[in-house]
Amino acid sequence: MVNIAKNMLFAPIYLYQGRKIKRDTVRLPEPDGERFGHVELQSEKDNDSAASASNLQTLSLMVVGDSAAAGVGSQTQQEALVGKLIPALQQQPAISTQFNALSWSLQATTGHTSFDILRRLYVLPAPSQPVDVMVLSVGVNDTTANVSTSKWQQQIEDIISIAQRKFGVRELIFLSLPPMAQMPALPAPLNGFMGAKANRLDEILQQVCADHDGVTYMATDFARMIEEHSNGTPIDIAVMFANDGFHPSSITYGYWAQQLAALITQLLNPTSKDY
Repeated sequence: MVNIAKNMLFAPIYLYQGRKIKRDTVRLPEPDGERFGHVELQSEKDNDSAASASNLQTLSLMVVGDSAAAGVGSQTQQEALVGKLIPALQQQPAISTQFNALSWSLQATTGHTSFDILRRLYVLPAPSQPVDVMVLSVGVNDTTANVSTSKWQQQIEDIISIAQRKFGVRELIFLSLPPMAQMPALPAPLNGFMGAKANRLDEILQQVCADHDGVTYMATDFARMIEEHSNGTPIDIAVMFANDGFHPSSITYGYWAQQLAALITQLLNPTSKDY
């Protein structure tokens, strides 16, 4: 009740600050670069053995979602999430012993909410082979659009359903919502309000993921990112964000990619010690 009364009291300030942010914040474009590709995972020595290669398959990867999935905040896709995830997977020995190639695609658009992502998955054609891993970035736009918790939960459930039914997804990974209260672009008290809303949606996301087989919630360890990047020296948290103070920086995309590669390796090969 206290929070409800507080939010009602601050509602005019939230509205004013929200409009000011929309008016003044730099609009960053989606980075240029390929949105699908095919790379080899086996070395030439490995490929000399036809018998060995014939037992391996192509790893199918899809990255789906909003502006963070699209790489906004980076100059090119090579500096964004997908561009850093592909080489990170290539460096995982447990992946190259299971697969001889990696086929990937990026299906992401700035501003997409859970509903937009669900609609996109309905429109996309069914793949010729099941998707081994689908990575989803969603939630920030649902937070800013003030989507209800019940609608959010239902749409996450529907995304899981269509991903598994239509795309045959073997492992579905949802990235956690970012710490919106710490975004430099959001002033107080709006940052506290948005942070609390994002945390609530994130809690629901965690619970939904836990209720489904083949679905994993990946908590982005923001504090660890800062600690590792600072190398023992205090740093401004702003370096983890792009110059709009809202989207991830290339530094953050790099950490995400390394964490994702380790998680994917563990999910596809539970005996791996890499994660």
